[in-house]
Amino acid sequence: MNPTKLFVPIAGATFFRLVLNTARRFAYPFAPVLSRGLGVSLSAITSLIAINQVTSLLGALIGPLSDRLGYRKMMIAGMAMLATGMLAAAMFPFYAVVLVALFLAGLGKSIFDPAVQAWVGSRVPFRRRARVMGIMETSWSASTLIGIPLIAILMDRYGWQSPFLVMGGLGCIGCVVLFFIIPTEPEPASQQVSPSEYLGAYSRLIANKSALGALGYVFFISAANDNLFVVYGAWLENSFGLGIVALGLGTSLIGAAELVGEGLTAAVSDRIGLRRALVAGLILSILSYFALPFFNTSLTAALIGLAVVFFTFEFTMVTSISLCTEILPGFRATMMSGFFATAGIGRMLGALTGGAVWQAGGILATGCLSGVLTFLGMLCLVRGLKGWRRADARSMI
Repeated sequence: MNPTKLFVPIAGATFFRLVLNTARRFAYPFAPVLSRGLGVSLSAITSLIAINQVTSLLGALIGPLSDRLGYRKMMIAGMAMLATGMLAAAMFPFYAVVLVALFLAGLGKSIFDPAVQAWVGSRVPFRRRARVMGIMETSWSASTLIGIPLIAILMDRYGWQSPFLVMGGLGCIGCVVLFFIIPTEPEPASQQVSPSEYLGAYSRLIANKSALGALGYVFFISAANDNLFVVYGAWLENSFGLGIVALGLGTSLIGAAELVGEGLTAAVSDRIGLRRALVAGLILSILSYFALPFFNTSLTAALIGLAVVFFTFEFTMVTSISLCTEILPGFRATMMSGFFATAGIGRMLGALTGGAVWQAGGILATGCLSGVLTFLGMLCLVRGLKGWRRADARSMI
C-alpha cells in the first residue's frame, strides 16, 4: 500500500487505541471514586480490576478468528465491545454492570490490539515496521499523559459516570470511522472456522521455536516489570514520604518515560536492526533494574531510576512487538494474541509476587529479582531467534 494511503488508517487506529487504553487503565487511579459512586468497598473495585486481567487470556482465543475472518472486522468488533460496555455502565450505574463494562472494554482491547498489529504487519514493509509500531504505541503512554487527566476533569465536573458515556460514544464513533478508513480485505471462501483450522493455528505457534522463544521472553520481562510496578508507590512513599498528589506526578513521569521509549523505537530500531535494538534494550533494562536500589539516596535519584527502568522496558517491548509480527507471517494475529496473553500471565505472576518480595527485601530484592527475570527473558529470546530468518528475506536481520 502507498505510504500516503496508510496515514489515515494508522492515525485513526492509533486514536481509538488511545480510547481503549484509557478505558483499560482509568480504573486504577480512580478506584476510590468508583467505590464511592457505586457504594461498594475499595476491595470490591480492586477485585473488579483483577478480574479484568483475564481478558488478556481470552484474547488469545480470538487470534485464529482474526487471521481467518479479517483484521478489519475484528478491529471494529473490539470497538463495539468497548461501546457496548461503556454505554451500559453510563445508563445503569450498578456494580455488576460496571464489572461487565470493564470486562468488555478489556476484551475489546485484547481483540483490537493483535488485529491492528497484524494488519500493520501485513501492510507495512518490514524495514519501516518499528517506526509505525512506535508511533501507534504512543497511544499507551498517551492514555496516562492525556486520557486519565481528561477522565479526572470529567469526573470532577460531571460526575463519576460521565467518562463511561464519553468513552462509549467514542467507541460508537470508532466503529463507524474504522469501517470507512480501514481498507477492505479479501473475503475468505468460508466464514466458518473449523476446529482443525483453529487448532492448527495454535499448533503452528507451539511448533515454532522462534515463536516459543518470544513467548518465553515476554512472560519473563512482563513479570519483571509488574514485580516493580505494584510496589514502586510503596517504595516512594516509605522512603521519601510522598503523598497522593506527588505519587500522581510520579505516574506521569512514568508515562513520559514510556513515550520517550516509544519515540526512540520509531526513530532508531529500524535503522540499527530490530534484533540488535532488542538485545541492546534488554541489556540496558537488566542493568537498570540492578542499579535501581542504588538510586535510593534521594527522591530525585529514585524518580530518575524509575524513568530509566520504564523507558528501557517500553523501548524493548515495542521493538519486540515489531519483530514478532514477522515470526509467523501467515498467522500474525494468532502470534500477537498469544504474545499478549503470555505477557498477561507474566504480569499476573509479577503482581502476585511483587508485594511479598518487597516486604521480604525492599527495593534491593525487587530490583534484583526483576533484573534476573529480564535476563531469563533475554536468554529465551536469543535462543529462540538463533537461526531465524524472515520468510521473504535473503539475509538475516
